[in-house]
Amino acid sequence: MTKKVNIFWFRRDLRLDDNLGFYEALKSEHPVLPIFIFDTSILEKLPKNDARVTFIFETLQGLRQTLQDEHGSSIAIFKGKPEDTYKQLISEYDIETVFTNHDYEPYATERDNSIKTLLEKNNIEFKTYKDQVIFEKSEVVKNDGKPYMVYTPYMRKWKEKFRNLDLEIFYTNSYLDNLIEHSRLPNLSLADIGFEKSSQEIAAYDVTPTLIKNYEATRNFPAKDATSRLGPHLRFGTVSIRKMVKKAIAEDNEVFWQELIWREFFMQILWHFPHTKDKAFKPKYDRIEWRNNEEEFKKWCAGKTGYPLVDAGMRQLNATGFMHNRVRMLVGSFLCKHLLIDWRWGEAYFAEKLHDYDMASNVGNWQWVAGSGVDASPYFRIFNPTTQIQKFDKNLEYIKKWVPDFQELTYPKQIVDHKEARERCLIRYKSALD
Repeated sequence: MTKKVNIFWFRRDLRLDDNLGFYEALKSEHPVLPIFIFDTSILEKLPKNDARVTFIFETLQGLRQTLQDEHGSSIAIFKGKPEDTYKQLISEYDIETVFTNHDYEPYATERDNSIKTLLEKNNIEFKTYKDQVIFEKSEVVKNDGKPYMVYTPYMRKWKEKFRNLDLEIFYTNSYLDNLIEHSRLPNLSLADIGFEKSSQEIAAYDVTPTLIKNYEATRNFPAKDATSRLGPHLRFGTVSIRKMVKKAIAEDNEVFWQELIWREFFMQILWHFPHTKDKAFKPKYDRIEWRNNEEEFKKWCAGKTGYPLVDAGMRQLNATGFMHNRVRMLVGSFLCKHLLIDWRWGEAYFAEKLHDYDMASNVGNWQWVAGSGVDASPYFRIFNPTTQIQKFDKNLEYIKKWVPDFQELTYPKQIVDHKEARERCLIRYKSALD
């Protein structure tokens, strides 16, 4: 008779310590087989040199090495549809329970429901845990049980609830001897997955006391590069949100802390309103007649609009997979308001390029700049791409770095006149919304 095992399924939680689902699996009575599935439903939509796939692959190889060297175990890595992988695992192992952590995106919810059904048919339990957020789903809602649709009251309720929370860190070290003893579990190369190593690297994060202390004063100036770069690490779970929140509190920085709460605000919006991934939160905004000029969209993508701060942001994104947060607001507003191009086009481009792409935050922020989302910027608020330079890059350091040709004769002429574009936008939006 095959020895019973439990499975831990790594997804958006690529770390060994303070990983709640992994911790619970390790505390169970059967040896734990850790797995990761490169899901072809997701992979087939990505460019073959996607930096995020390289990052996930290299992170997994690092975790495998640690488990092999220190615990005589490993992580089994598969490629395919999750359901097919589980059918294979069921045929090879006597599985008691599959442990994993919650994922809130619409596709993930459907996937997990189908896996749960498959496992139940085979008398296998499916246990999932809250790990990538402090509060989820309906844990922070109004007194009548309805979700918050404005950030500030959500943030206040979040903090009030947090004050009564004993935030626990789940240390796994003393339980790692409950891993399956097998250091040669299935592995894949990047080529096996159908990808090649990306030339772009996902930057290490910086949450030193100095950065957090100066965060409020420096975070709006793109030339300073004074943001934490935490985004991809929270997205893929290479850091623990619990440890990051504890750090923000220890350094007593409200602004840094509130950025982490924004992330959870958008996550619960997507959870409660999954249609917002491709439809306006405020339905009347889907009546807007977008111009959707493909040539202008290409120029926006390439950073050739003739507006240096917009172009600097897009060129930084294309070269590095990162764009400074302040500039993201400007380029998003420029696409929707100046060019009258559907926010979904911009959202899809960011989804392809951003290392820290997270559906909830990306959709939330794009709908914010388009005016169509929760707690949105009003439609008549239209950033002036020239005065934004005076406010946030007056010495042109950021622009000179990313648009060295901005004073050359070869630099593109402005794609649109700001004043005319502003008037056109106000007329188009007003006619749709009245």
